[in-house]
Amino acid sequence: MTGAVSIPQQWYDVVADLPELDESYVDSASGQRVGTSALTELFAPELVEQELHHPRRLVPIPEPILEMYARWRPTPLVRARGLEQALNTRCRIYYKYEGSSPIGSHKANSGVAQAYYTHRAGRKRVFAETGAGQWGSAISMGSSFFGLNCSVFMVGGSYDSKPARRTLMETFGSRVHRSPSRLTEVGRANGADDTAATGSLGLAIGEAVEAARQDEAAAYGIGSAFNFVCLHQTVIGQELRAQLDAEGIQPDVLVSCIGGGSSYAGLVFPFVDQVRPGGRGLDLVAVESNAVPKVTRGVYAYDHGDSAKLTPLSKMYTLGHEFAAPGIHSGGLRYHGLAPQVSKLINMGLGRAVAYPQLEVFRSAALFARAEGLVPAPEAAHSIAAVVELARTHRSEERVLVFCLTGHGFFDLAAYDKFNRGTMEDSDSPDSAIARSLRALPTTPDPSTSHPGGPAGTVADPFEAWRRWHFAARQPAPLTPSGPAASAAPATDGVDLSRLRVVTAPIVREATRSGPGDLLVGEHAVVTPAAEAQARELNRRLVRCPDRAGQPGATR
Repeated sequence: MTGAVSIPQQWYDVVADLPELDESYVDSASGQRVGTSALTELFAPELVEQELHHPRRLVPIPEPILEMYARWRPTPLVRARGLEQALNTRCRIYYKYEGSSPIGSHKANSGVAQAYYTHRAGRKRVFAETGAGQWGSAISMGSSFFGLNCSVFMVGGSYDSKPARRTLMETFGSRVHRSPSRLTEVGRANGADDTAATGSLGLAIGEAVEAARQDEAAAYGIGSAFNFVCLHQTVIGQELRAQLDAEGIQPDVLVSCIGGGSSYAGLVFPFVDQVRPGGRGLDLVAVESNAVPKVTRGVYAYDHGDSAKLTPLSKMYTLGHEFAAPGIHSGGLRYHGLAPQVSKLINMGLGRAVAYPQLEVFRSAALFARAEGLVPAPEAAHSIAAVVELARTHRSEERVLVFCLTGHGFFDLAAYDKFNRGTMEDSDSPDSAIARSLRALPTTPDPSTSHPGGPAGTVADPFEAWRRWHFAARQPAPLTPSGPAASAAPATDGVDLSRLRVVTAPIVREATRSGPGDLLVGEHAVVTPAAEAQARELNRRLVRCPDRAGQPGATR
């Protein structure tokens, strides 16, 4: 183990030093760049600033977050001498062990930060997704620290196979829902009634986003892929650099697994000044599952971050938002896309990606456990597989290989049991499944041309384009009857909302205060589920009527 270092006092924003990594988010309907106002619906304002604006390379970490970090940081850098001996290699192997956090994963670094900013913004609740359960555990712990109510949509396959992770989240006070669930429109439309549906991370994200959008006092907690998540994780690489410098060690290779990409970003971003294009300098290796090969077999293009298409378009390596990831035991790697900043780094030739099948990953994990006495998480074991291959390939060279062991595998023993008994299946993804998903990639909208759904040769109305994009093949009228709050019957008087394009819960409350009678909603207006619930609560009917002057909603 290397000597002790101090906890970093700032996060490192790599875009300040490498502006080329910054790619705009694009609204899928209008084709316009997504600005601050579009994201504050989901995230605390300070997180949105971290996401979209990069004025300084070092972002001060608030004291309350540093106090939480001090409970487990700095994390150890350990030399894997037992693994070196088992491989009979002259390479020196080190691992940065993030499993020493209270939840046993690197995800705690952003979970605490997001909960803090959400609480400071005055929000009361957090909705989040989780794949293998590490992020759900992290945001649950962070929420408990800062007094937030937390609900987690857990990918169905992991919900079934990792009950201990569910128990941990619930012990922190969170509610955990199997995704797809019947709690959201996204879930109901994507197999909620099928108890065997394994779900996907993209689907769980869609459910969490939908739930957060319907609750004004809530925020969405995202476990990876976004810029601010990558930013929070840079405490890993900064600590690692200080630890290596303290021992006079110069790494040749840095390795981390990639699901959404936050652990890889956290490890390698503070080292970008040591990298050169074309394989010169420090080698930054990203390791993915061959079942979800977004970099090695996907494309670099604009795509949605979720299968429900509720998120803006990001330029990233992707297998397509409709990709149905096979059921592997590394639930945290079953995401169709990769963080835009990480994607651009690899696309520029500053990093590279490799993929491994499940059985090889578990063979490497078992070798590591027997040599080092630590059972790694299946996700982290992908990094071990890459390091094992590198150490064998360069057996006679004194190379320094450093990897991020993102978490322990104490909640994954059921998977190890299958491997030990010889009943684990290997992993892969058919070319046909990848090709089918990639065919569904969206065409990046251009505001200077027509949008799908608009007349050829014209610029579609931005709201109408948005409505058709997200509600294609959905007829807006009549509203679904549900007691006194929803009706398709004509009304003689009431509060006229027929000029509005979107009817939300705040509009329903204001309209109820403005006068008696039914709430008259335009034929083509979009009524949010939260608005319908608010109307039921206030005992008011929402009634469809012709749009004013025959136009589909004249005002926003």
